[in-house]
Amino acid sequence: MARQAKIYFQDQLAGYLVEGDDGYSYSYDTKYLEKSNPKPVSLTLPISENTYHSKVLFPFFDGLIPEGWLLEIGEKHWKLNPRDRFELLINLCRDTIGAVSVHPMEAENYD
Repeated sequence: MARQAKIYFQDQLAGYLVEGDDGYSYSYDTKYLEKSNPKPVSLTLPISENTYHSKVLFPFFDGLIPEGWLLEIGEKHWKLNPRDRFELLINLCRDTIGAVSVHPMEAENYD
């Protein structure tokens, strides 16, 4: 079963990140694309109606995962697998320093 996450940009739903058997995909939300001036979540994922695909977790999203003591807290407190980058992303990146945040699909009602 594929795992999914909602990606927010400045508290607005921007798109969806999906982990499947063949890797990862990212697509922008259609309502987000209809905004007057939608901003890309990353320069490596420019605004597009097309879905992006990658065999590995997109480097931009992987880079959001904390390191050091914050990562250790997540691993110990929530018993997260340090090798499961998607699990780390959806559990530790809800409140990031930057404009992008990640929320697991199960944790919220569907829009």
